[in-house]
Amino acid sequence: MAILNIVKEGDPILRKECRPVGEITPRIIRLLDDMRETLIDANGAGLAAPQVGVLRRIAIVENDGQFIELINPEIIAREGVQNEIEGCLSVPDVWRITERPEKVTVRATDRNGKEFTATGEGLLARAFCHEIDHLSGKLFTDEAVRILSPEEVKEMLG
Repeated sequence: MAILNIVKEGDPILRKECRPVGEITPRIIRLLDDMRETLIDANGAGLAAPQVGVLRRIAIVENDGQFIELINPEIIAREGVQNEIEGCLSVPDVWRITERPEKVTVRATDRNGKEFTATGEGLLARAFCHEIDHLSGKLFTDEAVRILSPEEVKEMLG
């Protein structure tokens, strides 16, 4: 496994639509493993393939020490509304309040080719939405309802 370079805002790859994964090859499995290691190293909540320079519909989200790998994910249900603080590994040191669903259900494929659904609330719902947005060339700053001052960020994040 390897720690990959995280692409930063301004790189045009972050604004491109990702291609679906057709076949799960050893290269896709290696990408998932490398993305996990990169996410752990960066201490993030999630990571999408375009953030490491790969235009494929792949993302990984960490939830309570467990990693949810998402190949060709799509949100199939959303419920409620939350307005919470959000950041991004590709947009370092920038924090915004975003409006996201309180609860989402995602359908995706795992590394073994098996389709599954996962439901998340709160932070997990935000992470699912955030990473799936990356696969369509959207950044969390596009969803921002309020920009936070450095003082507000410090107060909210401790």
